[in-house]
Amino acid sequence: MIRHTVVFRLHDAADSAGAADFLSKAEILAGIPGVEKFEQLRQVSPKNDYDFGFSMEFADQNAYDGYNNHPDHVEFVQGQWVPRVAAFLEIDYALL
Repeated sequence: MIRHTVVFRLHDAADSAGAADFLSKAEILAGIPGVEKFEQLRQVSPKNDYDFGFSMEFADQNAYDGYNNHPDHVEFVQGQWVPRVAAFLEIDYALL
């Protein structure tokens, strides 16, 4: 199992219509084959300046690779993520 997580800050304010639009468009990721337990999260710790997070799980590396190469993911990254995300940190975990 692989848990893919990313925390991020948008160019738009966290409580803006632009942020809501971005999060709405990100829902397409949940429908990509292999994605399990897709969650959109609001970051609440004062220890960093990220606003949101995504978390999802994959059964194995093949499922994760399929997600990364899926046309919906590629289109989301190029059309939404790259122009709209100001900063991010991605961490992928495997169970010990």
